[in-house]
Amino acid sequence: ERQPSNNYIEQSPRITTAITRVQDNPSHRPHVQATYLTLQPPTPALPLEVSEPSPSSPKLEAEYTTDIVPQLQNVVSTFNVTCTLDLHKIAYNARNAEYNPKRFAALIMRIRTPKTTALIFSSGKIVCTGAKSLEDSRMASRKFARIIQKLGFPAKFTQFQIQNIVGSCDVKFNIRLEGLVLAHSRFCSYEPELFPGLIYRMVQPKVVLLIFVSGKIVLT
Repeated sequence: ERQPSNNYIEQSPRITTAITRVQDNPSHRPHVQATYLTLQPPTPALPLEVSEPSPSSPKLEAEYTTDIVPQLQNVVSTFNVTCTLDLHKIAYNARNAEYNPKRFAALIMRIRTPKTTALIFSSGKIVCTGAKSLEDSRMASRKFARIIQKLGFPAKFTQFQIQNIVGSCDVKFNIRLEGLVLAHSRFCSYEPELFPGLIYRMVQPKVVLLIFVSGKIVLT
């Protein structure tokens, strides 16, 4: 170690006094060494006491709320009129109907209120699509059945069932799809070369989400 110069020691009366005392009384040296070498055991930390919440206290569980509400974009429903239909007759007499059997086996009929489209098959099964709510889908299906009744068919509105609901929302921030795949690889499939969105198959509830990097999400 670098020893202090004599000039510095002479100019520092405190250092000179301390050195003089140690030289005069050598018994101070072991005492000084023992003072610095002795290690005191650390004091044990007191255990933290966690008090149980009283029944009157508010719940400790955090409630996750969000302002993001998915908007319904399409409701697909099916029903049956329980009779065989002549699609050529319907296409000739009904408004807003088109039928091209070479292109598609069903007749396509549209109404304005609610704005929906029906795919009418000759077996009597009808698919209603384009509604924005469950009530609109049921109302439109009844209207299609009524139109078929007015054309002279013994149609009955039966077996109405919702088949699919499509909604969409925007989370207002970008989503790193690669990280989402790594964290939830069991439920995700992401092939950017084939489709730009990530497909997330939720188990409970049984919902399929199409997640895009822009923050847009489609639920179906």
